[in-house]
Amino acid sequence: MADKILSRLSTVAGGLAVGGFAVNSCIYNVDGGERAVMFDMLRGGIRDDTRGEGTHLFIPGIQKPTIMDVRTRPREIPSVTGTKDLQMVNIKLRVLWRPVVEKLPQLYRELNVDFDERVLPSIGNEVLKSVVAQYNAEELLSKREEVSNRIRDDLNKRAATFYLVLDDVAITHLTFGREFTKAIESKQVALQESERQAWVVKKAEQERKAVVLRAEGEAEAANIITNAMEKNGNAIIEVRRIDAAKDIAAKLANSKNVTYLPSSGGGDKGSNLLLSVDK
Repeated sequence: MADKILSRLSTVAGGLAVGGFAVNSCIYNVDGGERAVMFDMLRGGIRDDTRGEGTHLFIPGIQKPTIMDVRTRPREIPSVTGTKDLQMVNIKLRVLWRPVVEKLPQLYRELNVDFDERVLPSIGNEVLKSVVAQYNAEELLSKREEVSNRIRDDLNKRAATFYLVLDDVAITHLTFGREFTKAIESKQVALQESERQAWVVKKAEQERKAVVLRAEGEAEAANIITNAMEKNGNAIIEVRRIDAAKDIAAKLANSKNVTYLPSSGGGDKGSNLLLSVDK
């Protein structure tokens, strides 16, 4: 009796295992941000519709699902090309791209699952060489935004023919050859030296004007003094002498190290001294 029960249980378990394997081999999952393209031998190859996220059934041996990523992904496209004035430039683009979901079957049919490897480097280099060749080296620096916009517009047009959408296109790297870089540095140094020389010349001109104005002022003061002496004799000189003596006396009076030395002869003929003695 026990042997019969065990035999039936093993039979049921075997059936369940076979059934589970059969069911498991007939289903597939599509995760978030993905789509499935179905190859069907009975319907003439790749079907024109796609399967969305979730769990789906297929017939093994007749149908084959291919999972494809439809999320936005970054791609860097490097290129070495020439400018309008024959300067070599090393430029890199950062592209955020994604496929058109409705066109996934056609993309898979024509380019397989690695369509981005086949398309983006090719059209990226083509557009970069075409746009950069229309500008000289200096314009690539001074008109960088304009160059970036033209590259984005042209690249979007080319990508659309391969059912790709570009969400963003930006220039991330832009360098020139060693000779051109050295020429730019030399030009910058020469410009700075020219500006410095212009400043020196302007400063010398201002100093010259200041000297002329000072000389004119001294000459005018001398003329005023001469005219005053012609009218009033030496009175103006005596006034200046008295003013100078007042200034000297005021400075010495405020000094703590001043010693008064009377004249040895006495009377009006001698001269008294105010002597400044350092400590």
